[in-house]
Amino acid sequence: MFDVVLYQPEIPPNTGNIMRLCANAGACLHLIEPLGFGLEDRQLRRAGLDYREWVEVRVHASLGAYLRSRPEGRLYACSTRGRVPYVQPAYRAGDAFLFGPETRGLPQAVLETLPERNRLFIPMYPDDRSLNLSNAVAVILYEAWRQNGFAGARR
Repeated sequence: MFDVVLYQPEIPPNTGNIMRLCANAGACLHLIEPLGFGLEDRQLRRAGLDYREWVEVRVHASLGAYLRSRPEGRLYACSTRGRVPYVQPAYRAGDAFLFGPETRGLPQAVLETLPERNRLFIPMYPDDRSLNLSNAVAVILYEAWRQNGFAGARR
């Protein structure tokens, strides 16, 4: 229903947790190279448990390669430098959520390729820097899924 796109992820346990999250929420996980780990990394496997077989994971050589591969749908950048609270858009099937690397977030040049209305943020207290990547993905993915009636979920 949704794409979760990790731009140059660095920390294997975060990606493993996101893999598990995507499996449970019916999202496809896209990883944009270079990755800070191998897909057989022990920490990635440990965090993802046995969910790897239940989630579609695709690796792309670049963000451009991912964009060329996807059908129609809106792309949202998720960043502390976003302009729109994540609860504001009306999400629909096919939307994609782009998250940056844990230590530096999305590059400004990537953010600037999207209109301001597609740059999301999660509200936080002043002077706080950021949420853990897997937590941020969970917040936004579940809001989008909630808006779509948790389509495909059991009870």
